[in-house]
This record gives sequence, structure tokens and C-alpha cells, in this order.
Amino acid sequence: MADCIFCKIANGEIPSYKIYEDKDYLAFLDVSPSSKGQALVIPKKHDGYIFDLNDKEYSDLFIKGKKIAKAIDNALNPIRTCIVVEGFMVDHVHIRLHPCYERHLDFEKIPQPSKEEFEVIVDKIKRFL
Repeated sequence: MADCIFCKIANGEIPSYKIYEDKDYLAFLDVSPSSKGQALVIPKKHDGYIFDLNDKEYSDLFIKGKKIAKAIDNALNPIRTCIVVEGFMVDHVHIRLHPCYERHLDFEKIPQPSKEEFEVIVDKIKRFL
């Protein structure tokens, strides 16, 4: 889809802090995170509604999310990594992974990390994939 920011990221038209990529899926750090290491996992194929995915695409997305969450857990040592599925912020299927460092995290925005901080986080997570 021409106007979709996630399609542009998947096609390499917009830079991102990639932590995982295969032929069908991409995971990258969220540039407006609520917690350090917050990541988005997307299918490269554009689809606007998660329940329109076929069963294989749907389960593959969550399996990729689990793999990325485990890498985040190992790399950054949160209490746990939570998963959020939303449907309106960006009209492209995605899951958001929130590393939680406190018991009652309210998901307010934190200051955007610097480019160097993003790169350090990417390197740490990639070591566990």
C-alpha cells in the first residue's frame, strides 16, 4: 500500500532499527516507545486487519512475536515482555512487544532514545536470535 508507513519500512524506503527479518516478517524497535526495547512485529505483506490473515499467517506472526519477546527478555532483563495487538494506530497488521521493568507499567511514552541507544538495544537483542 503506497501510503502505509510499515510497508515503506518493510520495503526499505524508511530506515528502521531492525532486530529481525525474514522473507515474510520484520521486527524493529518502536521509535515512540513506552519502555526500553519496545518492538513491533509486522508481516511484510500489507493487510489492515489481523483477523483477515489466514490461519498460517496469523500463527506465524505470533510465533515470530514469541521469538522476539524471548530475545528481548534475554537481552534486556525485563520482568516480562507483554504483547499488545491494536488495530487503528497504523493500518497494517502488527503486534507490539512491551518489555515491562515495573509491576504496574502504564505505558506512558518515555523520551525517544538516541540513535546510539537504539543501536545498542538492537545489538543486544540480535545476539539472542
